[in-house]
Amino acid sequence: MIRRAKADDADTVTRVFLASRAAAMPYLPRLYDEEQTRAWVTHVVLPGCVTWVAEHPHTGEILGFAALDGEVLEHLYLRPDARGQGIGHALLDQVRRTGPQVLNLRVFTRNTSARRFYERRGFRPVDESDGSRNEENEPDMTYVWREVS
Repeated sequence: MIRRAKADDADTVTRVFLASRAAAMPYLPRLYDEEQTRAWVTHVVLPGCVTWVAEHPHTGEILGFAALDGEVLEHLYLRPDARGQGIGHALLDQVRRTGPQVLNLRVFTRNTSARRFYERRGFRPVDESDGSRNEENEPDMTYVWREVS
């Protein structure tokens, strides 16, 4: 089940974010501790983005989330044990159904699984950076998707 995130989802969204990044991108430096990350989710992500969560149909546990800021898909993260089950695709479909006709996102260049995920869903790379535009100083790429009329 996919629903809009609520303020009281901040703890779980934080745990999903941290676990996903640690599992999928162990090469990234951890710049903020859990408390700082929770404050960012609470005060920046949830109030500043249209955020959707995917819940387990039987337990109600949050398995992943997607956060959209205008035309930018800022975040799409899943619990490591929820990968490969169509949950990321369902979240992305929700964003595309309810969001703008053009979506942009950035992905770390080394995150080849995320790049494949987005490319298989119609996103195309439009630029690359040496890492100077993100806190992690990790090379990244911008992807764009346009709704076909």
